[in-house]
Amino acid sequence: MVDFLGVGNAHIKEVASAFPKSKIVARGNEILIKGSANEIIQINDILQSLINHFHKYGSLSEEHVQSLVKKESAYFHAGASEDTLVYGIRGNNIKPKTANQKSLVEAVRNHDLVFAIGPAGSGKTYISVAMAVQALKNKEVQKIIITRPAVEAGENLGFLPGDLKEKIDPYLRPIYDALGEMIPAEKLRNYQENNIIEIAPLAYMRGRTLNNAFVLLDEAQNTTAMQMKMFLTRMGPNSKMIVTGDQSQVDLPHHQKSGLSESVRILRNVKGIATVELTAKDVVRHKLVKQIISAYDKTPNTNDQSKKG
Repeated sequence: MVDFLGVGNAHIKEVASAFPKSKIVARGNEILIKGSANEIIQINDILQSLINHFHKYGSLSEEHVQSLVKKESAYFHAGASEDTLVYGIRGNNIKPKTANQKSLVEAVRNHDLVFAIGPAGSGKTYISVAMAVQALKNKEVQKIIITRPAVEAGENLGFLPGDLKEKIDPYLRPIYDALGEMIPAEKLRNYQENNIIEIAPLAYMRGRTLNNAFVLLDEAQNTTAMQMKMFLTRMGPNSKMIVTGDQSQVDLPHHQKSGLSESVRILRNVKGIATVELTAKDVVRHKLVKQIISAYDKTPNTNDQSKKG
């Protein structure tokens, strides 16, 4: 405990200096935290990261403590607003930027299952990941599970090099990128190593019951009807699910119907389930993306042509 706390409790004092409105007291083998709920959560996260580092390497340096505290607390103390979901690792506020994105946030807060449908760049996945991270940070859930169907978009998995994980990872890269903007790299690795954050292909969900979890199914337009039913029936107690998809980018074979459109139709009037539709007006990527989406929408039979080419 002495090695962990530092000489004269220097390491704990370093953490406390970043949170002047809270109080951190070390007594024997316990560390007591007094302050607001949000600051207690943030201090607890920092201390847990320090504990994990100490267990792994057997020591803590003053430089490591200072670096971690600075990195973890910078975005927490950034200028906040009531719309802020989480704080990015660069200190930026991550929050909904359009009316439909705000509708998505409200829908998730008030429903256990939400379908978010919209074009590329409309923020449906990014906002969903941010809400999952917020729920984890606020201890509302015990883990985050993010999944996608591994459907080839004009390519064949069998011809990609590497084992199954190496073949699947490119399909999950957008999820890693979003999480990497919201959670410091070392903490994200720790979350994944301890299965607090799980990112896996949809096939890995079969036979499971997902309890106390925030679950996100991305690219759901590429699920079959049976896959969608399998996924939706995984929901366990104290869980939330978001299903995101773009119905204009279905990569399934011609003879297979998208499970997303069918599930939205079947479940539209079920109490406790919400559907939020985003449009090209919600696109927050490069300004040309909106124009590209609009141009494709004006062209008839775009989906059929894309499948052939």
